[in-house]
Amino acid sequence: MSVSAVIGLLAGLVALVAGAELLVRGAARIAARTGVSSVVIGLTVVAFGTSTPELAVSVQATLDGRGELAIGNAVGSNIANVLLILGVAALVGGGLVVAQRIVRIDVPIMIGASVLVLVLALDGALGRAEGALLVGLLIAYTVWTIRGARRDAGEILAEYDEALDPAALRRTPVAVDVALVLAGLVLLAVGARWLVGSASTIAADLGASDLVIGLTVVAIGTSMPELATSVVAARRGERDIAVGNVVGSNVFNLLGVIGVSAIVGSTALPVLDAALRFDLPVMTVVAVACLPLFATGHALRRWEGGVFVAYYGAYLGYLVLDATDRIDVEPLRAVMVVFVVPLTVLTIAVVAVRMRRRPAVGG
Repeated sequence: MSVSAVIGLLAGLVALVAGAELLVRGAARIAARTGVSSVVIGLTVVAFGTSTPELAVSVQATLDGRGELAIGNAVGSNIANVLLILGVAALVGGGLVVAQRIVRIDVPIMIGASVLVLVLALDGALGRAEGALLVGLLIAYTVWTIRGARRDAGEILAEYDEALDPAALRRTPVAVDVALVLAGLVLLAVGARWLVGSASTIAADLGASDLVIGLTVVAIGTSMPELATSVVAARRGERDIAVGNVVGSNVFNLLGVIGVSAIVGSTALPVLDAALRFDLPVMTVVAVACLPLFATGHALRRWEGGVFVAYYGAYLGYLVLDATDRIDVEPLRAVMVVFVVPLTVLTIAVVAVRMRRRPAVGG
């Protein structure tokens, strides 16, 4: 594996993270200057801005004819967002509080989007029409979310005001805000080109597929903005924002990143059989696992976060073993395909224990 490829990969990741940070800062300040409320800024500029690395990388990979990398990046980022980022945030923050709206509305939407992408990909490709459908659903989801947020309880609006401080956002000159946005876009474009080129070189050197590199190195790297945002929010006690950031990012990855990538490609976006048989089902199962864990007590406890991180380690371990081709991973696939079984058993056990401990109504 060449040193230049590793340096290019790291430089690309740094440029992507820096570009996303500059873009979010500049766009949030411009939005605040126009009088947009903090909750709308949080649900659109901040939530989608942290997913711009995934979008930039997947679009660049698609334009370069590396659709496997584009799919692997989006799917791998969603798995990392739930298992790694929520797990780490729960460990750091001593658990995460989950707002009822996220449990009742946003997580089911994330599950529905996961199932939809899986179903659309069953024929082995995602075309422009399917991409347009996904982007259209993202626009509808965003508009509906903004309207719903404006009717939310005052304490939720106050939390967004405290986290974003609209007055502080308006203090910088307009020219500075515009410069931040432009610089962020440039860094995202440059970082995406460096990362895609270097990741492809590394994949060739290691004998791994673009899909595997996208699911691992690229996915974790492009998820760094979400990790930083969620961990900082958890440490500050803004724990429902930490969860909302991950759920919103996952929805954007499914509908926006995959949708746009399918639209811009000269041909349909390919979905390998390996992704259909393993990675897309794992992504869907991980999304489903959030619902009962969040619904019982509206919290993700520290020990549950630890379990999430452990599961992510097992998932990465399987991908590495599968990529080496040095051992027969079919027995492992039989176990990991039903990654759902241990995760579901754990979920049911948690629900059962909590339901048993819950006092009876009127008791």
